[in-house]
Amino acid sequence: MGGFFGTISKKDCVNDLFYGTDYHSHLGTRKGGMAVLNSGGFVRKIHNIENSYFRTKFEPDMNEFKGNSGIGVISDTESQPILINSHLGKFAIVTVGKIANMKELERDTLRKKWHFSETGEEGINPSELVAMLINEEDTFINGIKNVFEKIKGSVSLLILNKQGLFAARDKLGRTPIILGKKHGAVAVCSESSSLPNLGYKIERFLGPGEIIFVSPEGYEQMNKPGDKMQICAFLWVYYGYPPAYYEGINVEQTRYNCGAALAENDDVDVDYVSGIPDSGIGHAIGYAKKRGIPYMRPYVKYTPTWPRSFMPSNQEVRDMVAKMKLIPIRELIEKKKLVFCDDSIVRGTQLKDNVQIFHDFKVKEIHMRIACPPLCFPCKFLNFSVSRSALELAVRKAIYEIEGTDDKNLEEYVQSGSEKNKEMIECIRKRLKLTTLKYQQLNDLVNAVGLPKERLCTHCYDGSGYF
Repeated sequence: MGGFFGTISKKDCVNDLFYGTDYHSHLGTRKGGMAVLNSGGFVRKIHNIENSYFRTKFEPDMNEFKGNSGIGVISDTESQPILINSHLGKFAIVTVGKIANMKELERDTLRKKWHFSETGEEGINPSELVAMLINEEDTFINGIKNVFEKIKGSVSLLILNKQGLFAARDKLGRTPIILGKKHGAVAVCSESSSLPNLGYKIERFLGPGEIIFVSPEGYEQMNKPGDKMQICAFLWVYYGYPPAYYEGINVEQTRYNCGAALAENDDVDVDYVSGIPDSGIGHAIGYAKKRGIPYMRPYVKYTPTWPRSFMPSNQEVRDMVAKMKLIPIRELIEKKKLVFCDDSIVRGTQLKDNVQIFHDFKVKEIHMRIACPPLCFPCKFLNFSVSRSALELAVRKAIYEIEGTDDKNLEEYVQSGSEKNKEMIECIRKRLKLTTLKYQQLNDLVNAVGLPKERLCTHCYDGSGYF
């Protein structure tokens, strides 16, 4: 998905920028970048972080950065920040989101006899396209509004120039932006958990389509937020870091709520509860507390050298990393009846390998409880792990096995408790070699988050959502 951090200060901002950007590392997999503005212009560095950490890649560059304002980004796809020189002046830009009509906008741009100099994962760099749309207008504010009008999908962005820092949340608020303040400095970021250890306090959460201009003294609202919002529900289930807040709602508390909802109507007889590290842990704690069953760790995650399991772009390497970093404890597995909580089942390949480990260690029963409903629809709005072809999803594979095609009777399959829904879940259970498998109901997920259903994007579960 990606995330960004920007700051502007009355003194040098580099340490805040470095650590603030680093706190977004869980949101992206491919590239990291920073740009700092000083009297000599922009200093920019971009590194590949697929097989390393943002911090270790950028520490050698720190002496080259000096300045009172800067932006940083962790990206799933393209190299950022992009440096632009146009009729609006020189500026740096970072973006987070997904442009669903990229090809159409690219064709329109090329018809105007313009050209692209940057490349992204699938062609042109989306941030450069966004910059071009901004440059079609006479001001940054009108340019950002032009982006919101023309793109389908979502784009949140930061723009840094010598006047200050612009922050704009995408028009339906699918990705968050949080404003933080401390004495002599202001920060804007995707993750509120990047703020407290740097001394910032959350000032407020930007609304959908809101644009602000930031200076060391504070901020000015340049475009009011819209009434409609479609923030991604998966942020609370999986992507968000436990101490983060979105719309004022904490991630870890939401996961406790999800786990409690899973436990509400569950009476499976087990020895203890555990969670698939990392995001499954919060769900498992909520489940264990609700049912009064002990929480234990039958395997532990080896974190000193292994980065996140989805980091490598190659699926085989990603699966190997996932297996290598989880170390089982035989005494807590052999002849035990266990219930596991996890955030989701996407493709199911890693979970299948994890379950096999327990069978190899002679587990008696293994029950899986999933904190969100079945993932049935690839994401059209954001770049995250669900954004694959439909048939890669475990749910659609099961439907294909049942129907001979993966797109038949989808409304029935996503209806919790329907006969086809039960048949699909049973197919996944058998493939994963689980004793039982249950998913969260959508209403329970919505209640766990605490926002009205119409304010959440739940497209990957029920096919809803709009541009």
